[in-house]
Amino acid sequence: MVLWVFGYGSLIWNPGFDFDEKLIGYIKDYKRVFDLACIDHRGTPEHPARTCTLEQSTGAICWGAAYCVRGGPEKEKLAMEYLERRECEYDSKTLVEFYTENDTSTPIVTGVIVFTSTPDKVSNKYYLGPAPLEEMARQIATASGPCGNNREYLFKLEKAMLDIGIRESFLNDFILRKPLFLV
Repeated sequence: MVLWVFGYGSLIWNPGFDFDEKLIGYIKDYKRVFDLACIDHRGTPEHPARTCTLEQSTGAICWGAAYCVRGGPEKEKLAMEYLERRECEYDSKTLVEFYTENDTSTPIVTGVIVFTSTPDKVSNKYYLGPAPLEEMARQIATASGPCGNNREYLFKLEKAMLDIGIRESFLNDFILRKPLFLV
């Protein structure tokens, strides 16, 4: 058995687990949104950070990194235990198909696990939902937690995307509000 995990946020630049292969590519019909509260890394319960989750969106693509863990059940178990602790705000694991720019019609890997968040504030206490861009930018600009501030998360995500050759308009909308991030 082989474990594949798709990262679309901090897992892109900081996977934190032992993996055997990393592929750059995308998943279809999902878009990245800053609708998830982070209260233990980049925010606090009193002032949650906004981090990425995925929203289903027909025709959209979300770029990121797929990580492969080989080496048997024990190695896969260790990786999943780490990821489930780290990604504790996500209440769902979804299986997706992963594509690379070399072949946009056929997935290069199927059955890739991606951590997602139920878009429902009642059933998922970490789901913040959408908000006006200025409000989200202000929250990102001011939230901070044990792993650093929320601004750093945004800037590292932007850099990770640029490093793989992707300029995402969604991220640019936040970055263009730099005066807010000079707090």
